Amino acid sequence: ADMAAIDQLETCWEELAASGTTDVVPVTYINSSAAIKAFGGERGGIVCTSTNCAATLRWAFERGEHVLFLPDQHLGRNTAEKMGVGLDKMVVWDPKQDLGGNSERAIRDADFVLWKGHCSVHALFRPEHIDQVRATYPNMKVMVHPECKWEVVQKADLAGSTAYIVKQVE
Repeated sequence: ADMAAIDQLETCWEELAASGTTDVVPVTYINSSAAIKAFGGERGGIVCTSTNCAATLRWAFERGEHVLFLPDQHLGRNTAEKMGVGLDKMVVWDPKQDLGGNSERAIRDADFVLWKGHCSVHALFRPEHIDQVRATYPNMKVMVHPECKWEVVQKADLAGSTAYIVKQVE
């Protein structure tokens, strides 16, 4: 929730429009402030959880040419990539840089604008942790949340919400 401040989001929205990227649907992860959620709702956006993220993104892409996903870049990237959105159609928006650290062309060409934010707990998991588990327990399935970094999700056997993971274990 602390990865996106309302003033940063307002600046982002203005800079997206100034770059010619206007058909944008904001999608906000549930672990965001009320101000961020309200901002998105006022602009035709929606709030998602990790469980309904894919359905929410499908909904957003039906309504706009671009999706602004915040504040968890990893959940957005991993879910969109699993849905078939190529990494080359995504840019990361760093709120501390002009145009999020992107060129106007890169923003216009992107289908998906990922806010440079993350969950501090999920960021602790690294690809080498999966390598260590596989070396010690070769038959163990590794399951991770989609809020983990892309490289971690790619190495895991399964990635999904807690509800999804629990169903796999049952």
